[in-house]
Amino acid sequence: MSIKKLTEKRATLKAEMQSIIDTATSEERAVSDEETARFDELEKEIRAIENTITMADKARNITDIPSDVEDRATAEERAFVDFINGRISEMRAGEQNFTTANNGAIIPQTIANRIIKEVKDICPILSGAEMYHVKGTLKIPKYTKASGHDITVGYAEEFTELTADAGKFVTVDLSGHLMGALTLVGKSVINNSAVNVLGFITRHMAEQIAICLEKELLHGTDGKAEGALSTSNTVTAKGKTAITLDDLVKLQSAIKQSFQANSCWTMNPDTFTAVKLLTDTNGRPLLEPDITQSFPYRLLGKPVYLSDNMPKVSAGAKSVLYGDYKGLSVNFRENIAIDVLREKYATQHAVGVNAWFEFDSKITDEQKLAVLVHPSAT
Repeated sequence: MSIKKLTEKRATLKAEMQSIIDTATSEERAVSDEETARFDELEKEIRAIENTITMADKARNITDIPSDVEDRATAEERAFVDFINGRISEMRAGEQNFTTANNGAIIPQTIANRIIKEVKDICPILSGAEMYHVKGTLKIPKYTKASGHDITVGYAEEFTELTADAGKFVTVDLSGHLMGALTLVGKSVINNSAVNVLGFITRHMAEQIAICLEKELLHGTDGKAEGALSTSNTVTAKGKTAITLDDLVKLQSAIKQSFQANSCWTMNPDTFTAVKLLTDTNGRPLLEPDITQSFPYRLLGKPVYLSDNMPKVSAGAKSVLYGDYKGLSVNFRENIAIDVLREKYATQHAVGVNAWFEFDSKITDEQKLAVLVHPSAT
């Protein structure tokens, strides 16, 4: 079967999966056992098709890596570790592929790229958002209705003028806000040859960046980045301090069918515990097991992500985010400046490694994101 036919078959199967969920949602019930079994069969077949397409793409695009590229990457990593350990006093950019921070040491570009990849693995909202890498100000066009006006389509007669009516285009500006992260590594750890110094440093740096980015991409900061929870597409929960099946059904319905394919749930672990106790009218749990995913549960047919940065269920809180992360656009500057601070923390018998980067985020399509808001206490 050709790749084109496989793609067409995958689309047909996905449509059938969505039909199962839409039917259950419209009837305000959980999916039946028969529907669940069919859904699982469809998902299994889709995954098999996607694996086949991925393997075909890899076979078509794979290229041999020149040995000099591999040798250079190895040399860069070895030189970086030697510099951290103090075995060499300087690193010369003319001999290897390095980037330079304004006030710090010269760091291999391969190491900076590795930090970027780890951040994406840790932070799902970052990898799911619409990503840009623009050094200047990025202006994204956004179409909105203007005071009830929009493009109108209707029947017309020949030789009769059409009536002009339209909304307006506005722009969403994405620039860059400077942020930094710092990791301290004790020299006692560095001097232990059994420890992978490079892996230790990149892992901790990635964790620091991921924690900060996830919070900003969810909540944002006034005058800086805008978070997904700022969407104007809101659903008011029934209770101030509780969550119900009706709340979740209404929240999912707040996203148009066209944007349901890549939608997911995001909630605090405590909220997830409360949802796990909910059942439908037949006493069946709302959460469905899905052992094929890293987090083995689906809610109303969609994957669930947990975040400690999400608010807990309480009066006035925005407790659940639902939708496609691509409703949030992120301008992330790839050129991370990394400093190795060997002298500053010498009195602490430690070495500092800090990263500077610039990013910005804005909601560019509010139809793709919806949030559940609990009534306030007053």
